[in-house]
Amino acid sequence: MTYAAHATPPFYHGTRADLRPGDLIAPGFASNYGQRNQASWAYFSGTLDAAIWGAELAQGEGRERIYIVEPSGAFVDDPNLTDQKFPGNPTQSYRSQAPLRVLGEVAEWQGHSPEQLRHMKDHLARLKEQGVEAID
Repeated sequence: MTYAAHATPPFYHGTRADLRPGDLIAPGFASNYGQRNQASWAYFSGTLDAAIWGAELAQGEGRERIYIVEPSGAFVDDPNLTDQKFPGNPTQSYRSQAPLRVLGEVAEWQGHSPEQLRHMKDHLARLKEQGVEAID
C-alpha cells in the first residue's frame, strides 16, 4: 500500500464517537455504517463536507462530531467513492489500515439541510434494498 500522493492535510473524520486528542481511530472495531460489521479500514477525508456527511450518517446515540486526524501509516483513495461514484476523488476520501490519530475536534461546523440529509438517507435506503453495503 502506498500513500495517496495528491493528499495534503488537514484530514477529517466524522463520527458520533466521543474521542480526545491522542486517541486512535483504527480498523477492527464496529463500523459507523450499515450493519456495523467489523471495519477493515479507517476512513477519513481532506474535505470538511465529506466528514460532515460521515458524522450525519453515522449510527449511534452520541452527538455528531468532526475530528481532525493524522494518518499513522500508508493510505489510499477510498474506492467506494473514487472508483464508482466520483472519478478523480473530488471528495478527497481516503482509507487506511493504519490507525488515525485524533489531533483535535472541529468545534463549529454547519450540517447539511434537512432536505439534503433526507435525500441522502433515502438514497442509502434504496441501495440497502438492492443489497449494496457501501462500507466494507
